[in-house]
Amino acid sequence: MSRQELIGPQGLRQDGRRANELRKIKCKPSVLSQADGSSYIEQGNTKCLAAVYGPREARQKGQVIHNKASINVELSLAPFSMSERKKRTKYDKRLLEIASAVKQTFEPVIMTSLFARSQIDIYLQILQFDGGIIQICINAATLALIDAGIPMLEYVCACSAGIIENTILLDLNNTEESFDTPELTVALLPKSEKVTLLQLDSRLQVNEFENVMRTAAKGCKEIYEVLEDATRDHIKDLLNRSNPIN
Repeated sequence: MSRQELIGPQGLRQDGRRANELRKIKCKPSVLSQADGSSYIEQGNTKCLAAVYGPREARQKGQVIHNKASINVELSLAPFSMSERKKRTKYDKRLLEIASAVKQTFEPVIMTSLFARSQIDIYLQILQFDGGIIQICINAATLALIDAGIPMLEYVCACSAGIIENTILLDLNNTEESFDTPELTVALLPKSEKVTLLQLDSRLQVNEFENVMRTAAKGCKEIYEVLEDATRDHIKDLLNRSNPIN
């Protein structure tokens, strides 16, 4: 399959989306009863489960920070999540890189100074993989942190954009990523429009960067609306349960 075949003659991608369309998103907070906060998200065929524990006492003395909470992020990939049945441990280099990126994304956003000498653990598991692994981890972690009641400056929403044959594509899937497509992943605070993560895979021309980044930021704001609606629906559901109509 050539790069040109990724975009059909009518401007549609292989999955039927137009260039500026997000994959279909389904999300639900509070899916695990034992975690302090949790969430489940599907973005297209990529599926992620997130669990948050804390703030709680640090498990190791070396992890204690005296004036703020430390953030720990662990990412695992289910053996059945990809077509190749390769077992990856949590010490896999690529998974560690993604976990580090997620941690760096949330460190300036979570109000860690309110929880000195404590630890916040974020556990992420990819149940099915079809591209966009960093962005779905960030979006899932955002919902789980909100569910845990951990104060943050804003929502953090992440989205990717890439360019193929001079066409900017929003929210790349695995097929589009696998062609060494220049891909930019942006994590944005939608209200203040501050960027907390900017990651570029492959080379991107300087004159194309601004348009690709603007497209990714637009996707972040659309994802924010989805996460906000899911959070509001969950709160309404909790209120209905606590105040049933007689």
